[in-house]
Amino acid sequence: QVQLVESGGGLVQTGGSLRLSCAASGSTFSRYNMGWFRQAPGKERSFVAAISWNRGNTAYADSVKDRFTISRDNAKNTVYLQMNSLKPEDTAVYYCAADSGLSGTYVGSSRYDYWGQGTQVTVSS
Repeated sequence: QVQLVESGGGLVQTGGSLRLSCAASGSTFSRYNMGWFRQAPGKERSFVAAISWNRGNTAYADSVKDRFTISRDNAKNTVYLQMNSLKPEDTAVYYCAADSGLSGTYVGSSRYDYWGQGTQVTVSS
């Protein structure tokens, strides 16, 4: 099993930046595919970005492509989400998730076995 703890959320103005971190513990982090999802009030949880455990391949939702960057530091058991040019529509609770399967970038939330508690990101206009 793996435990996930997100941090780095907060309040930022439109056009600003934030970096979210997700610290993992309890298992071999380097063999987990990692993903970021978000859920805005009244909406379903949606895919944001993913990174594979082998080769570090990445995938992004169209709405965040070219603005957000997912990365991982296996030595620190941490995955990051660098968010630039933030917009009010990026406001949501952001969750990181871990998948213990074959290396890949997975967009479906049902694929992921473990979830963090979430961190709030609010972008003011």
